[in-house]
Amino acid sequence: MIADLPGWALALLREARVARLGTADRAGRPLVVPVCYALDEETGRLYSPIDAKPKRTWELRRLRNIADNPRASLLVDRWDEDWSRLAWVMAEGRAELVPPGAEVARGTDLLLARYPQYRAMGLDRQAGPLVRLVPDRWLVWAAAAGPS
Repeated sequence: MIADLPGWALALLREARVARLGTADRAGRPLVVPVCYALDEETGRLYSPIDAKPKRTWELRRLRNIADNPRASLLVDRWDEDWSRLAWVMAEGRAELVPPGAEVARGTDLLLARYPQYRAMGLDRQAGPLVRLVPDRWLVWAAAAGPS
């Protein structure tokens, strides 16, 4: 399905530095958090790390939500004062923690290539933790066809 995305949408996914991950708990209470992400263009999967940046707790609500309700969305958008340049790409699908192994290494390598800051943080290439979103639906919107 990633092959069906317009070129501008794929470019936005490649270039944007932050996304918003939307999850909901068992009762449907939503949570949206900004995340770093990497797209595996071969599989269309999206990865987001649970990294060592300061947090109040490691019992993160987004992880509890994913365990209770794996349906999630990831939104990448472009804001500009020139509203003719506004655009967004949303992936809807199933989120889960990636079990330790080769897929964690693949997702981590994509993140390390995308965000040099992670090189100093010691992301674990074998154990993660890493969230995977497997999109079953892509939604796109642009104020003008093919924004640059």
